[in-house]
Amino acid sequence: MKKNNLIEHMAVRAGISKASAQKALEAFLEATSESLQKGNKVALIGFGTWSVYERSARMGRNPKTNEPLSIPAKNTVKFKASSQLINTLN
Repeated sequence: MKKNNLIEHMAVRAGISKASAQKALEAFLEATSESLQKGNKVALIGFGTWSVYERSARMGRNPKTNEPLSIPAKNTVKFKASSQLINTLN
C-alpha cells in the first residue's frame, strides 16, 4: 500500500476528507520522526514498536574491485511487530 492509498483508506474508514487524513498522517509521521531523532521509542499498543539502534562499524568489500573498505557506524530504525499484529497475519 502506498501513501496515497493509505490516505484514501484512512479518509473512508474515519469518515473524513482526504485532506484531513493527509494532515493526520503527516502529523503522525512527523511526531514519530522527531521522537526517534531524540532516541525515544514509539510504541503503538497492538501494532508494534519503533526504536533506534546503532549499527556498529564494520569492514566490507567493494564488489567491483574486491578491495576492503571501512563502513562507518550509523543509527538506524528497528520495528518490532506486536504479537497481536502477528496473530492477525496468521
